[in-house]
Amino acid sequence: MDKNQLVWDHFKFNAEQRLKGFNFFVLLSIFADGGVFAALEKGLNPKLLILLGLFIILLSIVFWLVDSRSRQLINLTIPALKEMESSFPSKFKLFAIDAAHQGPIIRYTFAIRALLVAQLLFGLGIVLYGYCPW
Repeated sequence: MDKNQLVWDHFKFNAEQRLKGFNFFVLLSIFADGGVFAALEKGLNPKLLILLGLFIILLSIVFWLVDSRSRQLINLTIPALKEMESSFPSKFKLFAIDAAHQGPIIRYTFAIRALLVAQLLFGLGIVLYGYCPW
């Protein structure tokens, strides 16, 4: 295996893992949120809501950490990939083109973290709702 293949395989594997992790987070969040709404609809014990809210908070924190680690592993390869593509014609310098046109909002990181924060806030809201006597 040559150095270029090693760098590309590392980047590809970790980028795929990051998206798979995000998909798994979305799936778990759907079930957890559904559990909250089912508990609210059935008027179950508020302590159950507190547990569900804490689970959602934990889920958000754990997936934030996993995503952060995935980003670190992906970012290890970016300088090497940019160096590899430096010998390519300008139309094929994908990392350079992306870096020149990349905004702060239209990014996977922004989208993933926005959803993680939304879930975290939802979990906090559920915990508070479970604590408050209505």
